[in-house]
Amino acid sequence: MALHMIVGAGQVGTTTANLLAKQGEQVRIVTRSGGGPEHPAIERIAADATDAARLTELATGAVALYNCANPLYHRWLTDWPPLAAALLATAERTGAVLAIAGNLYGYGPVDGPITEHTPLAATHPKLKLRADMWRDALAAHEAGRIRATEVRASDYIEARSIFSEALAKPLLAGRRGMSPAPLDVPHSWTSIADVARTLVTVATDQRAWGKAWPVPTNPPLTVRQIATRFAQVHGAPPAKLAAVPYAALWTAGLFNPFIKELRTTRYQFTKPFVLDSTITERTFALSPTNLDTALKNVTVPT
Repeated sequence: MALHMIVGAGQVGTTTANLLAKQGEQVRIVTRSGGGPEHPAIERIAADATDAARLTELATGAVALYNCANPLYHRWLTDWPPLAAALLATAERTGAVLAIAGNLYGYGPVDGPITEHTPLAATHPKLKLRADMWRDALAAHEAGRIRATEVRASDYIEARSIFSEALAKPLLAGRRGMSPAPLDVPHSWTSIADVARTLVTVATDQRAWGKAWPVPTNPPLTVRQIATRFAQVHGAPPAKLAAVPYAALWTAGLFNPFIKELRTTRYQFTKPFVLDSTITERTFALSPTNLDTALKNVTVPT
């Protein structure tokens, strides 16, 4: 039994903690509130993860340190830098492998499928921030100060995505779903279960260190296709959809910070945005979760 420390108890942190506990590992999960999943093998700690000294104390003896934190998107520029710096310092002081739950924002707009060869070319400050976080971790890894790896997922199927937040509830009720994204553009959707499995795999496999890995992801689907499949899986009425005009979204963003931030990533939905996870699947013998299984586990907002 080895100690694994997770920072963040959102969907990814919770799923990762539960996976490790199920595998018989000892888990310590750190949040400001001391929340997290309840399990005999999971110790929940309330702490400020930007406090490198406290984080180091908690991570001493851990084989891996998982960055599963997820600050509110409109606070990234203020909240991420001190948190990322504390995680780097903790990994260096303790020797724990730093395993980062990343995303695709650092690539910026792309002209083809995202692979391990696609450059991190984002220029928008919030998108570039995620790329810079990995560059900092990789520089420390290459300097021999830490061991680091990252997994990169597309929009989650089960929670915190345009699909789950905007469409799942009305579709289950047989109402028309109003999509903030165009309906017929191919897009990759990643299961949170696959993020957790990949994160745990790369944290404990030396072949993964010093690299970023695309999370195993099913073939892309348009918003219309995933909504139709979701309704079928749940036995709901046939999906009825409409796309919200961009002008209306822009105006709504004046009053809602979450909607405002959708302007930054709209490029991901106006042209194909596809993640090719072949390299990860071949290297670690992983495969994506069955789409219907993931759709059955979608968290529907109350």
